[in-house]
Amino acid sequence: MASDVAAPGTIDLDKLSLDELNQAKQQEEGKLQALTNHYAQLRAAAARLTASTNAISELSPSSEGKEVMIPLTESVYVPGKLREPNRLLVEIGTGFYVEKESSETIDFLERKLKIVDANSENITKAVQATRQNIDSVNMSMQGKMTEIRARQEGQRYRAAVEAKGK
Repeated sequence: MASDVAAPGTIDLDKLSLDELNQAKQQEEGKLQALTNHYAQLRAAAARLTASTNAISELSPSSEGKEVMIPLTESVYVPGKLREPNRLLVEIGTGFYVEKESSETIDFLERKLKIVDANSENITKAVQATRQNIDSVNMSMQGKMTEIRARQEGQRYRAAVEAKGK
């Protein structure tokens, strides 16, 4: 036996007015924009992690003494020289650094990349669900508009019939 009750956390779109549907659509579009921005940030982080892993992989004992630019912030770099190419300072949290060997650093970065990729997948699923919600709201809005037009046509027809009868 089918039930008229919507599942928890869902909204019965057929019971909403056109204005309420429009608000729901705007809310979902805002959510979609936020998810899209978050996804872009995650992909940028993944690109940085991959670039860091590749750069560390290219380090060798012969790199000692090589001149490099050391980042102090995202936009401020200072010149420096590699002293021990196999020992790296790795940021493990906001402002917390540990010294690790190159292989340990690569493992650490690869673990972080897996986490970022998993989060990206979750965001992708949320984006798809949100797009489906928007499509559902659009279809419901179109149905309401068709219903309104049909009512108006019916009223015009009745008015025309009544006018002819007089």
